[in-house]
Amino acid sequence: MSSGVVGMVLGLVAAGGLLLVLAYAPPFRSVRLVDRLAPYVHDTPPPSRLLGTATEPGMLTAVRRIAGPSISNGARVVDRFVGGRAAVRRRLDALGGDMTVEDFRIEQVVWGGLGLLAAVVVATASSVATGDLNVLTAGLLCVSGLVGGVLGRDWWLTQQVQRREDLLLAEFPVVAELLALAVTAGESPAAAIARVTRLSGGELARELGAALGRARAGVPLADALQQVADRTSLEPLARFIDGLLVAIERGTPLAEVLRAQAADVREAGKRRLLEAGGRKEIAMMVPVVFLVLPVTVLFALFPGLISIVSLAQ
Repeated sequence: MSSGVVGMVLGLVAAGGLLLVLAYAPPFRSVRLVDRLAPYVHDTPPPSRLLGTATEPGMLTAVRRIAGPSISNGARVVDRFVGGRAAVRRRLDALGGDMTVEDFRIEQVVWGGLGLLAAVVVATASSVATGDLNVLTAGLLCVSGLVGGVLGRDWWLTQQVQRREDLLLAEFPVVAELLALAVTAGESPAAAIARVTRLSGGELARELGAALGRARAGVPLADALQQVADRTSLEPLARFIDGLLVAIERGTPLAEVLRAQAADVREAGKRRLLEAGGRKEIAMMVPVVFLVLPVTVLFALFPGLISIVSLAQ
């Protein structure tokens, strides 16, 4: 790569950095209406940080402190072009965390920036290795890295939700049988939930514990449990919550229903294992057909091929 091209690239990077610094400098930054009204509206002093833990992940806090306005603007641009706030909100609720849609958009911007940085590194390395810079290829690679990072964070959120739902299904039979045992011993559904969440761990126990905490804070227990059912797309868990709600509202027997639901979930787990085993069996045919079988045929035909070549000579 010639020195002129290197100088042009460095000049463009320096000019872009200078423009960003000038655009987000305090004298040139536009003050929003929210910032003007905030000192007069938020009259309640913020609580001390020593009284509770931080609700934001560390990465989001650091990113907002370093490049708050630019990251917020990037998050709004991503939200405008990607859309799907309702689907993102549903998946974040299913994940069970306190992350908002805005926080998720900020993480998408960060992932997009990392993808863009990786694309720039790859384009620079390829241009140095070949001694030539193809601007069109480098631009397409950078755009692909940026879009891939943004969409990759969305894909990773889906994977997180899927793993959490698998954990909920795996823990459901044990929690249901513990609840059935506690109810059979004479405890009320609320007391049984409190005992099970105190003695067990896992995602489902935390969900029930959070619902019980909301109920103790003043929310009706039926509404708190219904929120748990609304946050997930698992049909067995929804039926389990419906059974608890019916038992709480009407006083119907609950132990046998919980045991039957636990048995159904175990049978569904066995069916999923058989289906996964069938898919793995088909996937195992790929190395057998494309690797083991060609090598076996080669070893079988190679001596005959050598004999034919020697006879031909």
